Amino acid sequence: MNGRGIFTLVTIGLVGYASGARILGILPMGAKSHNIIGAAYMKALAAAGHEVTVVSPYTLKSPPKNYRDIELTGMLEAMDDQEQNLFNYKGSSIGSFFIMMYVLYGKLPEVVGKLVLQHPNVVTLLNSNEKFDLVIVESFLTESLYGFAQHFDAPLVTYSTFGNSMWTNDLVGTPAPPSHVAHFLLSYADRMTFWERLVNTAVTILDRVVFEWYYLPKQREFYEVGFPNARISFEDQMKNVSLVFLNQHFSVSSPRPYAPNMIEVGGIQVEKPKALPKDLQKYLDEAEHGVIYFCMGSNLKSKFFPVDKRNAFLKVFSKLKERVLWKFEDETLPNQPDNVKIQAWMPQNDILAHPKVKLFITHGGLLGTSESLTHGKPMVGIPIFGDQMMNVEKGVRAGYSYLLDYDDITEESVRKRSTQFWELLRIRRLHS
Repeated sequence: MNGRGIFTLVTIGLVGYASGARILGILPMGAKSHNIIGAAYMKALAAAGHEVTVVSPYTLKSPPKNYRDIELTGMLEAMDDQEQNLFNYKGSSIGSFFIMMYVLYGKLPEVVGKLVLQHPNVVTLLNSNEKFDLVIVESFLTESLYGFAQHFDAPLVTYSTFGNSMWTNDLVGTPAPPSHVAHFLLSYADRMTFWERLVNTAVTILDRVVFEWYYLPKQREFYEVGFPNARISFEDQMKNVSLVFLNQHFSVSSPRPYAPNMIEVGGIQVEKPKALPKDLQKYLDEAEHGVIYFCMGSNLKSKFFPVDKRNAFLKVFSKLKERVLWKFEDETLPNQPDNVKIQAWMPQNDILAHPKVKLFITHGGLLGTSESLTHGKPMVGIPIFGDQMMNVEKGVRAGYSYLLDYDDITEESVRKRSTQFWELLRIRRLHS
């Protein structure tokens, strides 16, 4: 059974056997990749016949009758000014940790907490007499938003857009021994050296101190302002979480303990491939030597690659027999080779499903990783921040990814990775 089926069955069991439960989803993040995961849950519940209300910066173009959007206007604009700076978050494993700690525990929670709870559309919802049987909230710097559950007197389900972390583990009492459970901001896996275990332990302790003494007090303040008549305290609401869903799968993650109500549903967003637009279909079908698909995700923009790194890719691509599809957000690309096609947006899952696609160049996000693995496509990972380093490292160890360090992107390094991949593909063909 896939993740979507498990989620639907468990949720139906939680809210009762009666059909048509009223479910409220809080999907506050402006990052499109986060919304894709949350929307997958909510669309699945709507398809199962439940009445779904979704608070989000994104709205469905053609929602079903039992799916209602409450738009968080202004959220995307509040977060857009960071896009050009995202490549600056790249650092060494330890350096990236400190950079991301500053980003995650600094400005972002304040933007999310204040904007959501003070948004006029949300205030109207909170002041209404509506009733909900279940509340679902993304667990990503959103602890103050768990208060929607106590406000509507409903069970609380949270979901993580990546794997487990301290943010989710604490909610249901899942242990995470630093001896073999790597911190998600480090590029470690489960088989760490003594030095890596030592660093992992120190980082985990530091994260705990900042989380408990700096971050949570801010979330408590947002909670108390947003829910002045709360029936239970912030701390008690944190303990009243019925289920936690994780966007990961045991086949590509490391062994770790889970509480019974923490469930992996990785790949829930992967849908049955749909027909491609005619121009893309033709481009892929006519690729005699195959296609390389290049996408840095929805948040990282390829158009912000430094010129020297961008040109390194273009020079290597120009000498390949294969065609290249590059998600490039600027429709004008200087020195664009004839075998490179660019578009600002592409239907990624549908492209990866095409038999002519031989390689996926990616930033290492879990959405793209799960889609690529579903369709059996190897990857070259260029991790920048967050869990991307860990995801790519796991792929390298398992043999389905190569690492291309962003700081080491040159014509020589890109050509080396390209040569390694095509040689591996040739060997596999000889033995198949």
